[in-house]
Amino acid sequence: MAEMGSKGVTAGKIASNVQKKLTRAQEKVLQKLGKADETKDEQFEQCVQNFNKQLTEGTRLQKDLRTYLASVKAMHEASKKLNECLQEVYEPEWPGRDEANKIAENNDLLWLDYHQKLVDQALLTMDTYLGQFPDIKARIAKRGRKLVDYDSARHHYESLQTAKKKDEAKIAKAEEELIKAQKVFEEMNVDLQEELPSLWNSRVGFYVNTFQSIAGLEENFHKEMSKLNQNLNDVLVSLEKQHGSNSFTVKAQPSDNAPAKGDKSPSPPPGGSPAAAPEIRVNHEPEPPAAGGASLPKSPSQSSLPAVVVETFSATVNGTVEGSSGAGRLDLPPGFMFKVQAQHDYVATDTDELQLKAGDVVLVIPFQNPEEQDEGWLMGVKESDWNQHKELEKCRGVFPENFTERVQ
Repeated sequence: MAEMGSKGVTAGKIASNVQKKLTRAQEKVLQKLGKADETKDEQFEQCVQNFNKQLTEGTRLQKDLRTYLASVKAMHEASKKLNECLQEVYEPEWPGRDEANKIAENNDLLWLDYHQKLVDQALLTMDTYLGQFPDIKARIAKRGRKLVDYDSARHHYESLQTAKKKDEAKIAKAEEELIKAQKVFEEMNVDLQEELPSLWNSRVGFYVNTFQSIAGLEENFHKEMSKLNQNLNDVLVSLEKQHGSNSFTVKAQPSDNAPAKGDKSPSPPPGGSPAAAPEIRVNHEPEPPAAGGASLPKSPSQSSLPAVVVETFSATVNGTVEGSSGAGRLDLPPGFMFKVQAQHDYVATDTDELQLKAGDVVLVIPFQNPEEQDEGWLMGVKESDWNQHKELEKCRGVFPENFTERVQ
């Protein structure tokens, strides 16, 4: 019998809950249709908006903090691997081996300590802070349901009072249900009205404490890590002094690619084999005077002036250049130095560059302003363009030296 009674109570409770849900659903429909008024509390709604914003911000902070911790762990592993590599290459007879190993151990311990303190002082605090939100969120939702119950009971009581045929017993019962619904709602409402503003205001102190903890831990970590790095540097300096005669000097390696012109780097010549760079020499011997005291023009093979001595050329006057190797030669551009032939196609990437095809012959001339010349780049005019137009301004341009080979 007891079992039957228990089942009966359970069935009755289920039926009651179902009836409540139906009543709430009907009340919401009537409110949306404007056939029933709805109790509003703008101040509370603002509190709910703040609550949702605070929850969103806290959830993001928790996610970013976990990402930060994952990065710290990844850096720890990378640092550990790097130190293990140093320990492996550090030969037993080298001085400072024991000190280097000890530094590596302390480095590992420092990373572990930093990660653990971040977990204890930041992440766990973050988890505790966010742990209070689910319960409050559930209570806000429950308050909303109780408000609907209160509005429904109020409307039911009002409808019975305004009915043409009044039933005093029903009115009394409806009034009793209204008072009960109002009491339940107001109890929840008062508690949340106090808690939500307090929770909202607590965010400032929480953010301050959290970021202060992270900043302080990171500051101490870097201080200690700086000491270990200085100690490791001292060990390596000692090693260098003992083996100074065998020290490895890093030298600049010749590049197969043309150096950058400004901010641009042309692609290397196809096939990976750059054209041979022309050997540039400066002829310091004076030219023998020609008959009658007139100075004969130098041939390109006699003198090839590099960029560093281009400043010896003077301004162009009536199509000739005083003191240059091309002076007086009307078949060549003013200041002509030597010829090169393109070994590979080059696609110009700027308006001041020459577009080259394999086989093109270029007449190399000096830069008007030597300071504008970038290493690995030459100034010139394609021989075909010069023979056709005889105009430097329209035809000249720069090109990567390693795409060409000197032919004259």
